Amino acid sequence: MFGDDQVGAPLKQPVFRRIWLASLLSNFGSLIQGVGAAWAMTQMTTSADMVALVQTASTLPIMLISIPAGAIADMYDRRVVGLVALVITLVGSAALSALAYLGLITPFSLLAFCFVIGCGMALFGPAWQSSVNEQVGSQMLPAAIALNSISYNIARSFGPAIGGIIVAAAGAKASFTVNALAYLPLILVLYLWRRTPETSRLPPEKLTRAIITGVRYVANSPSMRTVLVRSLVTGMLGGSIFALLPLLVRNVLGGDAQSYGVMLGAFGVGAILGALNVNGLKQRLGSEAAVRFCLLIMGLGTLTASLSRISTLTAIALALAGAGWMMSMALFNISIQLSAPRWVSGRALAGFRSSNSAGLALGSYLWGFAADHIGIAAAMLASALAMIASPLVALWFRVPDVDTDAREAAETVADPEVHLSLSPRSGPVIVEIEYRIKANDARTFYGVMQDVQLNRQRNGAYGWSIARDITDPELWTERYHCPTWHDYLRLRNRPTLAERTVQRRATDMHIGPEPVRIRRMLERPFGSVRWKDAMPDIRAGEMASDVMPAGPQSASASGT
Repeated sequence: MFGDDQVGAPLKQPVFRRIWLASLLSNFGSLIQGVGAAWAMTQMTTSADMVALVQTASTLPIMLISIPAGAIADMYDRRVVGLVALVITLVGSAALSALAYLGLITPFSLLAFCFVIGCGMALFGPAWQSSVNEQVGSQMLPAAIALNSISYNIARSFGPAIGGIIVAAAGAKASFTVNALAYLPLILVLYLWRRTPETSRLPPEKLTRAIITGVRYVANSPSMRTVLVRSLVTGMLGGSIFALLPLLVRNVLGGDAQSYGVMLGAFGVGAILGALNVNGLKQRLGSEAAVRFCLLIMGLGTLTASLSRISTLTAIALALAGAGWMMSMALFNISIQLSAPRWVSGRALAGFRSSNSAGLALGSYLWGFAADHIGIAAAMLASALAMIASPLVALWFRVPDVDTDAREAAETVADPEVHLSLSPRSGPVIVEIEYRIKANDARTFYGVMQDVQLNRQRNGAYGWSIARDITDPELWTERYHCPTWHDYLRLRNRPTLAERTVQRRATDMHIGPEPVRIRRMLERPFGSVRWKDAMPDIRAGEMASDVMPAGPQSASASGT
């Protein structure tokens, strides 16, 4: 099924292969439960927005929890985080199954347990996705991402149909039980995985600061911001299929639970075909053109499904929509994973999941609300037309072509020399860097420093500024702050090779007999110093400064 040199190559790695097969089984369980939950809600209520809220309850946790989950994945052992998350989903699924067998399930309790299970998956997602490159390495990362998409969509192709049969034969409660059992192999595989933990001489950040750091990184990464916006819009406009398909099958096509499973399977078959071809599409068209093509395909598929009254034609349309959906999501995912360095990869992926899930949760509710007022087919038609028009968003947010070397970490730099006793929490730390630049190069230098600003800020700096001496126009001073001494040490070692190259461009423009000068200072606002014998700040000098030679040999020190 998979080419050895392309998509199937990661399956040669034993750890990835075992986790992939176990996750395939858990994906089957999740989709079987999804069929049962959606169909159970249609049996308990005729309200379209309540049925749509099943999708919202499942995806809302990803929007709410993904960012903290990404920070946790970057701070702690991703294998352990994944195990804890799976135990949460297992307990939620087992409890839902027990209530269903006891006949105690209600619309609101169903939504509540879908939310709990979604919380577990929201915690699991960043830890699992950001650990993929530990299983296969960077060269096979795009293929591994495609394989994980294929895993989900193999389950989507057959899981809903199996779920429909299970629900039709034994009721929704049986689908909940199957889902609970399907988590066990993945828990076992992760437990047996002997992951080599990444070592760091610095302690992990606190959760709150780690979240802030992740948000700051994404906010100062134009390419990531673009992908998140496009993912949000795509999820919101494409949410109609996920939210309204049960009602479309029952009310428009006159089908049953098994028919609903078949339609979801058709969507999944299209998604598999899309995932198999996403790399080739990206290579031929480039990132932005490929995304536009995928959105148009999905829009046309949704449009056809909204107008069709024939089951076979609807299934073909859903396959088309599934291909467009999966290829667009894979393109966004690849862009994020190839852009984010390892230290923040969990948080970057969490941002992607959160934006897409926010779009799905909001879109599911809005299209359900619209269906109650204008009808199911009309709501899907409006969604399709909006999706066809959505490539216009590229006028403001164009998906960039990602440099595959952008995430490669630069060499670790040594800690700077200091002559003041500092604790990890000493701060704020102020850094000033003086450059001497030819007057004719001033505009070029200023442009380079705008890129340096983004580098500094996404790696942890704040209060960045660049100033030019009015009495000595060749003298420029870059200035920024870090909250604590440990935050500053982290900033020095976070830049990637691409970021180091940008910083080197700035230092290479320095002229004159004196090297670039760096001052590192400990800020001391009024009232912050208590002169006691037990305090370390007892020296008169509170400045640690050194010099940095200009030119190529200064690359490692350019992290300042």
